[in-house]
Amino acid sequence: MSRVVWFAGGGTGGHLYPGLAIARALVRLDPSVRPFFVGAERGIERTVLPASGFPYVLLDLHPLYRTRPWENWRTLRGAATALSALGRAARVDAPRLIVGTGGYAAGAALAYGAMHGIPIVQQAGDSHPGLTARAFRRWTREYYLAFPEAARVIGGSSSVFVDAGAPIEAPPAPLPERAAARRAWGFPEQGTVVLVYGGSQGSRAINLTVADWVLHGQPDGIHLIWATGKSGYDEFRPLERPGVRVRDYLSPISDAYAATDLAIARAGAMTTAELFAWHIPAILVPLPTSAANHQTENARTLHAAGAAIHLPQSELTAQRLESTVRDLLDAPAKLERLRQGAAARARPAAAEVIARRILALLD
Repeated sequence: MSRVVWFAGGGTGGHLYPGLAIARALVRLDPSVRPFFVGAERGIERTVLPASGFPYVLLDLHPLYRTRPWENWRTLRGAATALSALGRAARVDAPRLIVGTGGYAAGAALAYGAMHGIPIVQQAGDSHPGLTARAFRRWTREYYLAFPEAARVIGGSSSVFVDAGAPIEAPPAPLPERAAARRAWGFPEQGTVVLVYGGSQGSRAINLTVADWVLHGQPDGIHLIWATGKSGYDEFRPLERPGVRVRDYLSPISDAYAATDLAIARAGAMTTAELFAWHIPAILVPLPTSAANHQTENARTLHAAGAAIHLPQSELTAQRLESTVRDLLDAPAKLERLRQGAAARARPAAAEVIARRILALLD
């Protein structure tokens, strides 16, 4: 019998990369499983999936045009053509299971699954899951939660929720020696290394604040690894100096994680999952324009759990940033409690945990 599993989701890396991580774990555990990806033509998957090695289909999906309702004919047409495309894919190789990871493509594929009696599971990446995760609750056999707090938002029976964590590329065990990693960056073994990471594209708000901080002299003993994003690199590259390493992109980012004591970062689920897997506490500056303000919900949740500090972008200044960092460094016990809180949220084996549960459903 066919062991095809559809992975449906995308639009952003936070919806696509968890699916890829689970799919790779599935194939490692059982090479007879054949992942198939369902994405949208408008999303990041358009450029990522061709290099993934997995077969896929991209659907012509559109959002609801709330401010231009006369354009919602595009949304209706896209939904109809999506269901037709999924029907053609299913006739070629019918899926045994559909894994939804969020985004418009997940909504279309889960709807197809619900209509045709195909088992559904979902990976919910944020502390306040989106509409798709909630809308298909009655058909979802299991939810794999990156944030256990998401269960109360989705609601329903507790038996369907698995506190799996966000599926990421797990760090080595044991974690590398921090002293060696610092030497590789040209930093002394003593002192504090702060990673500034606004996501793969960088964050202009964070970059401008850090630039102001650097220009006015960051505190003694603090060394920065600063990932600006490609678009901001030329502007901020002149601020490179002995205590500051400016990079457009961190690849492999594990080299930076291995040297880091504290991060200043956005609050996406994948970013926080990676930081916590490396036992790195964070000052989280959530993107205020994220969908449904989910990054702010993530930051608030992690702040309440003692795993991070929530610093809203509206309050982000060089002075506030320095005082927040200095408050932690002047109280080593406080920083250590934050590190322990981050480590407690770590789920480095999430992809394999989820893959094993999917295999159990396939058998």
